[in-house]
Amino acid sequence: MSSKFTTVRLSVAGEHFEILVNPETALNYQLGRNVEIAQVLAVDEIYSDAGRALRVSTEKLLKAFKTTDVMKVAEAILKGGELQLTTDQRRKMVEDKKKQIISTIVRNFVDPRTGMPHPALRIEQAMQEARVQIDPFRAAAEQTKKVIDALRTILPLKSEKIRFKIVVPPQFAPQSIGALKSFGELQNEQWGADGSLTTIIEIPAGVRTALLERLGSATKGAAQAIEVK
Repeated sequence: MSSKFTTVRLSVAGEHFEILVNPETALNYQLGRNVEIAQVLAVDEIYSDAGRALRVSTEKLLKAFKTTDVMKVAEAILKGGELQLTTDQRRKMVEDKKKQIISTIVRNFVDPRTGMPHPALRIEQAMQEARVQIDPFRAAAEQTKKVIDALRTILPLKSEKIRFKIVVPPQFAPQSIGALKSFGELQNEQWGADGSLTTIIEIPAGVRTALLERLGSATKGAAQAIEVK
């Protein structure tokens, strides 16, 4: 088997089925992107062992999939089977998930001793210390709680929300509203007769600095942000 290809494997009623695929298009297909089956398959065959080029009999295909159509069987294997990621694919997917998880922790948790978020690098180091394993196929949001539980043995973490009263002058209000909503939930949004905006925003404590910097940049320092209870 060429090192340019990989396999997708599926077991049905005790029988093993494999297809030989192009790694990138197969991954894109399983991630829900618009890819044709023909672009995914490297060889139009169904195997019991692709490495040894052992093809599956038509009888076994009919019993498991009710068809011998290679494209239909390949589609079923792609939808329900396990893609054997290449080393580079696995490394990239794990790294992407890790970055998403770290970003979530930085945004939503602070060090209770300082009231400030832990630096992303410190969180990454703590994940290594805790021997956290990232699943490349599970959504980052589904894995974050497990990671936080593991990190609590190394880092003090406190989930905290804070609220600011924001007042934006009329000339900056239209371009500021989108920026504010990207940080958190707006409460009691009020528009003045002159077009000014007054609102309360609730945000994770970890994004306090980022919010104030973004608001200051968008309004040239003209907005007011007052922390409220």
